[in-house]
Amino acid sequence: MAQDATQSVVAEEPESEKEGKSIPRDKSTIQFPYLSLEEAMIIAKGVHAVGGNTCQVDQLAAHLNLSPTSGPFRVKLNTTKMFGLITYSSGTISLTALGARICDPQQEQAAKADAFMQIPLYQRVYEQFKGTSLPPPAGLETAMVNMGVAPKQKGTARQIFHRSAQFAGFFWSGPGRLVQPPIKGGTATAPVTTAEPVTTEVEREPERERRKGGSGGDGGEGDYHPFIAGLLKTLPPAESEWSMDARRKWLQAASTIFEVIYKDSDSKGSLRIEVQKDSAK
Repeated sequence: MAQDATQSVVAEEPESEKEGKSIPRDKSTIQFPYLSLEEAMIIAKGVHAVGGNTCQVDQLAAHLNLSPTSGPFRVKLNTTKMFGLITYSSGTISLTALGARICDPQQEQAAKADAFMQIPLYQRVYEQFKGTSLPPPAGLETAMVNMGVAPKQKGTARQIFHRSAQFAGFFWSGPGRLVQPPIKGGTATAPVTTAEPVTTEVEREPERERRKGGSGGDGGEGDYHPFIAGLLKTLPPAESEWSMDARRKWLQAASTIFEVIYKDSDSKGSLRIEVQKDSAK
């Protein structure tokens, strides 16, 4: 699917030339990629596999079974550069510091979040909708147009944005909320919202304070997957007020995280969480 999208983007250029210079082209004024972060990561890991931190353009193209002079290959390189993972000139491709991090399994998840925030359009969307639900597709496309995306490109921009956000882990709390992934030790460029505790402050608290609110782990935060640890941090203190709707949202976020980090090969059903109001009240 990604290759088809690349081919369609490359194919737009000749058609625009046929229209003639007298007809203004529909251009975006804000930068965004035509391929997803996942595609960019494939390029970065290809460089790493072929030459460590540096390789020649033709070496990478051969590794990916692509022509080094083809349009799709050039779009892949431009996309990867846009995400801040590579630089290239004079036939040589080099990983950036961020590109090297994304090829390291121990730093990969944090690096994906950082790469996502390299895109100006994605930064704008994050800043505008952080802490709230994203609008439906039509509303998000309208917002992107207001940010500088050309109307004819809004559908592609939204679809690639969604794939990249999903791949970078920004939908960990639910498919409609863009939230910075709770990655311990990450260096994400996006600011943390006030609803999310800062990791360094949590680490200063005594062990008994970190367990308050039902974390229940015998070995502390280090025993949990980073997504679970981040989810537990959002639990309110015991004996405090916590609305039923807020509990439902927390459980839905937990369900989404469980689907990401746990395997379930024999399940034929789905988990549904809802609030049933007491008819007597």
